Amino acid sequence: MNRENNSISEVRDEKQLLKAQRKRAAKPLLWVSMASIFMAFAGLVSGYIVSRGFLIENNQWVEFELPAQFIYSTLIILASSVVLGIGQYKAHKDIRIAGYLMLSALVMGALFCYMQVAAYQNLISRSIFFTGPGSFTAGSWIYAISFIHLLHIVGGLIALSVATIKAVNAKYSETDHLGYSLAAVFWHFLGFVWIFLYAFLTFYR
Repeated sequence: MNRENNSISEVRDEKQLLKAQRKRAAKPLLWVSMASIFMAFAGLVSGYIVSRGFLIENNQWVEFELPAQFIYSTLIILASSVVLGIGQYKAHKDIRIAGYLMLSALVMGALFCYMQVAAYQNLISRSIFFTGPGSFTAGSWIYAISFIHLLHIVGGLIALSVATIKAVNAKYSETDHLGYSLAAVFWHFLGFVWIFLYAFLTFYR
């Protein structure tokens, strides 16, 4: 009987140790992932700059106004970060309230995606296409940069969804909610990247 109890205790201890190790590794892995993503976008921006410079020299660069929907999506993602920041503060006091605040940010994230799609429809209505007859490089870059960011936003929404469900169902606690915090940090990062990209595309036309 004692041997069985000792075996159970050992298994329990191993599981707790494994869980603690995963928690310690989660934050560094997130930061490495975010650094990699930012470098990827830096590469896209560099490609845009080189392409623009070459085409301007050959009088082939086409300037056009960015869709107004990009402004709205920027305001939306800013608002979602503010709400999520409040959620991070509340998580130390009431994890379920924090969960509902994250849910609000999640809805705003979905609205951000809607606005991005609306922006593409705006571009198409002005005969600015990603590829094919009538397309041009400046327009293709806008599609490429914003769409790649949108794909990362979808990943962020998945992370928020998982963390929201766990928070609302009290799978996290006021003292143990690392998953919530990591999802929030990743979302803030994606918001920062979009604001950087939008500002760059606005002022470096």
